[in-house]
Amino acid sequence: MILGIALVFVLSIILAACGNKAEGKTLIWGRGADTKSLDPAQVTDGESLNVTRNIYDTLVDYKDENTEVGPALAESWKTSKDQKTWTFNLKKGVKFQDGTDFNAEAVAFNFERWMDKKNPYHKGGEFPYYGYMFGGYKGDKGHVIKSVKAVNKNTVQFKLNEPQGPFLANIAMPAFAIASPKAIKADPEGLGKKPVGTGPFKFESWKKNDTISLLKNKDYWKKGYPKLDKVIFKSMPDNSARFTALKSGEIDVMDGLNPDDAKTVEKNNELKLAEQQGMNVGYLSFNMSKNTPVKDKKVRQALNYAVDKKSIIKSVYSGLATPSINPMPDSIWGFNKQIKDYPYDLKKAKKLLKEAGYGKGFKLELYAPSDPRPYMPDGRKVAEVIQSDWKKIGVDVKIVSFDWQTYLDKTGKGQHEAALFGWSGDNGDPDNFLYVLLDKDNTRTPNAGNISFYKSEPLHKLLMKAQRSTDKNERTKLYEKAQKIIKDDAPWVPLVHSTPGIAYQTYVGNGNFTHPINYSKLAQVDIKK
Repeated sequence: MILGIALVFVLSIILAACGNKAEGKTLIWGRGADTKSLDPAQVTDGESLNVTRNIYDTLVDYKDENTEVGPALAESWKTSKDQKTWTFNLKKGVKFQDGTDFNAEAVAFNFERWMDKKNPYHKGGEFPYYGYMFGGYKGDKGHVIKSVKAVNKNTVQFKLNEPQGPFLANIAMPAFAIASPKAIKADPEGLGKKPVGTGPFKFESWKKNDTISLLKNKDYWKKGYPKLDKVIFKSMPDNSARFTALKSGEIDVMDGLNPDDAKTVEKNNELKLAEQQGMNVGYLSFNMSKNTPVKDKKVRQALNYAVDKKSIIKSVYSGLATPSINPMPDSIWGFNKQIKDYPYDLKKAKKLLKEAGYGKGFKLELYAPSDPRPYMPDGRKVAEVIQSDWKKIGVDVKIVSFDWQTYLDKTGKGQHEAALFGWSGDNGDPDNFLYVLLDKDNTRTPNAGNISFYKSEPLHKLLMKAQRSTDKNERTKLYEKAQKIIKDDAPWVPLVHSTPGIAYQTYVGNGNFTHPINYSKLAQVDIKK
C-alpha cells in the first residue's frame, strides 16, 4: 500500500515537471492585452477576435494568401441577377462543440439574433460590427438584410433590401461566426464567457488578465486538423518582458514586437520573424462632438500640418511603417493616389491657427493607449512626439492613458477630446475602412466606430452609393471622391500604416502569420521538436 502511494507521488512529480508536454502539443501565444469578450459579434478589438477566430467558423472565409473569399461552412453559393438574393449551400455533417448539428436553422438563428433588437436572444451587449457592416438593425432606414431563412436543412437564403458590394467579404469577417443556438438559448449573455462554435479549438478556461486556454476539437470538420492539442493565449502587457519570455522559451509566439527587437529576432537562430502585410492604419482622431477648438476645420488642418510623421516612424517604429495619407492603405483598391498629404509645415500650421482665432494656442487632452497594438506598438511614445510637435505651435497637450478595455469604453462613448487609435482591416474592402470609421451612421455609442463623431452628409451619400453598388469601377471612383472630402475636413491625422512583427520559435511550423487579416487561425500550425 505504501509502495503504491509512493509510486503515485513520484508519477505526479514527473507529470508536473513535464508541464505542457503532458498535454501534448501546446502553443503559448504571448499578447499585449486581454480579450474583451468571447462572443465575436459583440467586439471589434483584435485581442478578442484573434481568440474567437479559433473557436468559431464563418459561412465563408478568406483564402490563405489574400482577402479573396472562399468556402468555409458554406461550400458553395449563388446570387440573383439583381444581387439582392444570396443562396448558400452548407457543408453536411458539421457539429457544434456541444454536439448539436450545424445547419441552415442555426445560421438563420444567429443572424436574426444580431439583426433584431426585439429578438429575445439579442442580449449581452451591443453587436457593433453588425450595425457597422449592415447599415444598422432591423427597422433602421439603411438596414441591408431583409431576411435570412432556412430553405432546407443544408440551404440558407439571404434577401437584401438593397444590393451590397462588400456583402460576401463582410460575412467572412470573424464577427459573423456561427455560434451554437443551444448554447445561446441556455444563456444568451453567457456566450462571451463560454463560447461554443464549430471551430478547430474549443474553450477550456479563462483567467482574467492572464490566460485563455483552448483545447483541440477532435471532431473538427476539417479532417486532420488542428495539429495542436492546446493553445494558450497569455496576456503580457509589456513588449520587452514578452520578448524576454519568447527568448527564454516561456512562450512560443508573440505579437506586439517592438520594432527595435525585429533585428534581434533576425540574428537569433532559434527565432523567426514574420512581417504582416500592413492592411491597417494608425491615426489621431479629433472628437468633433466636444466643444473644443478642434471643432474648427482650420484648427484640425493646422494640427495636421504640425505632425512630423517621418520622425514618428523613425523613433517609434524603427522604420517598419509608412506615412499614412488617407484613412486606408494603398494596398487596398480604391485608394486615391492623387491626394497629397499635409506636409510638416509649422509656419502654415501657425497661420491657420491665427486665422481660426487661436494664435496664442490652446490646451488639448490626448488619449494614448497604454497597451501595444499592431498599428501602434507604443502609443505613449507616439503621443510624446506629437506633444513635442504641437508645443511648437502653442498647443499644450496633456497625455492620458488607460488599460485597453477602459480605453475602448471611453473612446466609444466619446469621452476623449482627441485620441490615438487605429484599425486593422477585416476584409480587404474600402468600405471596411471608410464607412466603418468615418460614416455618420457609425457614431452610435458606446461602440462608436467613428470615434471622431464626424458627420458629413456629402460623404455619407458617396459611401452609401458605393456600398450599394456591385460595380467595382463605379465603387472605386466613389471612394476616391470620398477620400477628397475626408482629407479636406480633416477629422483625423492619419499617421502610419505599420508592418507588425510576429516573432516565434523555429519549431513552430505552418503559421500563416503574414496574412493581411490580422487574426491568426491556428488550425494548421504545428510544433515540430
